[in-house]
Amino acid sequence: MTLMSARDVAGLRVQSKNVAAEGVVVVELAAADGGRLKDWTPGSHIDLVLPNGMTRQYSLCGDRWDPRRYRLGVLREPFGRGGSAYVHDELDVGDLVGVGGPRNNFPLVPSPEYLFVAGGIGITPLLPMVRQAELLGARWRLLYGGRTRAGMAFLDDLDAYGDRVEARPQDEHGLLDLPGFLGDPRSGVKVYACGPTPLLDAIERVCAQWPPHTLRTERFVGDDSAEPARAAPFEVELARAGVSVTVPTEASVLDVLAEAGVDVLSSCRQGTCGTCETTVLAGRPEHRDAILEDRERAADDCMFVCVSRSLSDRLVLDL
Repeated sequence: MTLMSARDVAGLRVQSKNVAAEGVVVVELAAADGGRLKDWTPGSHIDLVLPNGMTRQYSLCGDRWDPRRYRLGVLREPFGRGGSAYVHDELDVGDLVGVGGPRNNFPLVPSPEYLFVAGGIGITPLLPMVRQAELLGARWRLLYGGRTRAGMAFLDDLDAYGDRVEARPQDEHGLLDLPGFLGDPRSGVKVYACGPTPLLDAIERVCAQWPPHTLRTERFVGDDSAEPARAAPFEVELARAGVSVTVPTEASVLDVLAEAGVDVLSSCRQGTCGTCETTVLAGRPEHRDAILEDRERAADDCMFVCVSRSLSDRLVLDL
């Protein structure tokens, strides 16, 4: 597990910015000197450090074989924390931004067949997956929904795939017919879904009878509905720093680390982006993220310090 710090943030320049759909802009980034960017794989995202100091994460939706450009699709979030509004209203071509990553918490694993389901801006991580599946000669289909056709980005990109792509705006077709699209449970298929919480909750219910590990999802928000399992404060030992801190019930591990002067890069603060992933050397973390699968949680060798807490009196972190 690799912890990202401010030292890992590269400075890139906004090369282009264009409207892709109602409420969606596409931003392309390149190195200021035209140099090669870090390689990435389908499902990857970057942390975008904006000129106003905000950090937000966005999926890479361009050509993974293009070594000199990153492409992002950014939805304006009217009730967000201001990052998407800044990208839409303030970010200009030529501006310098910080970029952390890429990292991949949503990797495309080998399979003879894929079923992709996208809701709204959830299409962004699936675009490179579709291209990869096509390149590998795998069987695949994509179901893409949105409130209106005008608000669904990248439809022109998807036209080339013909009837393997089903675009279903809600105002024309109603809610997505997930059972009809997925069909009967079977082996040899991987289902990838990204979109708003109601869509992902629905597809999890539909896939409950499928073979284990068939479904892989990426969520925009974490699940903080449940109360923490431990109400009492706990100690966190920073192994490399040689100090210990106490995490009270009303603060996150990330907040306490910041107060102690420990540099941990973070972005979403909701347990969805993976930016603050930290190696756990001892103790039992209480995983409250939306990233790790069950078997990864059982290993207890990492945690996302923006939301996760502790089941034990003491955690030892590789910091």
